[in-house]
Amino acid sequence: MNLLNPFLLASAPPTANAEMIKRAFALGWGGAVTKTIPPDGMEISDVSPRLKALQHNDGKIFGLENIELISCRTLSGWLDEIRDIKRCFPENVLVASLMADVRKEQWKRMAVSLQEAGADALELNFSCPHGMPEKGLGSAIGQDEELTTLITSWVKTVASIPVIVKLSPNVTDIGRIALAAEKGGADGLAAINTVQCLAAVDLDTYEPQPAVDGFSTFGGLSGSAVKPIGLRCVAQMAQASRLPIMGMGGISSWREAVEYMLVGASSVQVCTEVMLRGYGIIKGMKEGLVRYLTSKGLSEVGELRGRALPKLVNHSLLNRDFRVWPSIDEETCNACGRCVTACRDAGSNALHISDGRLIRDDQACTGCGLCINMCSSLRAATK
Repeated sequence: MNLLNPFLLASAPPTANAEMIKRAFALGWGGAVTKTIPPDGMEISDVSPRLKALQHNDGKIFGLENIELISCRTLSGWLDEIRDIKRCFPENVLVASLMADVRKEQWKRMAVSLQEAGADALELNFSCPHGMPEKGLGSAIGQDEELTTLITSWVKTVASIPVIVKLSPNVTDIGRIALAAEKGGADGLAAINTVQCLAAVDLDTYEPQPAVDGFSTFGGLSGSAVKPIGLRCVAQMAQASRLPIMGMGGISSWREAVEYMLVGASSVQVCTEVMLRGYGIIKGMKEGLVRYLTSKGLSEVGELRGRALPKLVNHSLLNRDFRVWPSIDEETCNACGRCVTACRDAGSNALHISDGRLIRDDQACTGCGLCINMCSSLRAATK
């Protein structure tokens, strides 16, 4: 697939219909994955509310739990939408996300219909963590190696366009699932879907959140909170499989996109940040990526792919003789004592305040790095 740029909208509320996807393409997104399409006859009914934000004390959202299901529009309803999108934006990549139960003819029939409507690729949703697994769909498939291989192979028998398998982080070893998809003939991989979670519990009503008439269920967590999980999963997939990867999970700017590319992604998908800030974030993402590539003397994003992977090794191979120490910036340090408390109660008791100045005890410091993660007045130095 030839992408205008490496930024795609993930399968989610921002890709719920043709008008939304066309609006995003007009603003500069390179591609989009439709909200997951069910087969005709599968009833999809959403609840209200279905979102719960996780927020810092300043109100900034760092995570979003959702219990929303796949598209309420059936296959038949999506086919004209796909034709309309491709008619208006033939150069943009449109990936059709689909889901069905474990019936060969259903998967094959959907795949044929979607590619005939003009989809550039198919994304098999083996990863939705809520609502659908109870019916034997979504992550119920993606947590099973044999089913992953089997259903992928069914689709590949009829697909003349690329088949991408979207994997779940809610597994013990995502590398093995990636290999199962590759065994089934997948042309590419996508990860991660949301991380199964329970966002909160109301202390007055005892209701798990989001509460639907007093009750809730386990949902999927997205947003910046899941980026470390997404990076880990993409890196493990890249180490295990030869297939190209679309990375996602907690991407809010070009910086996170580059991180995903450095651990093996060829392109990235974005969802939650669009839900919070709108399609217009694409302008800054594209401009920032171009500036970064120029600063590194690189001509294309493909040169970034996997550059960090050789630096990921087993824990036993890490250098035990290497040490990092906190270097104190005395001009900015106001001796507030936060790092002293942290080091005393969770470190090696190597920081102290004397005569209004922060003092480091080199004999006691073990170089854990807690303090330098807490305060900008402490910087990492090697010794």
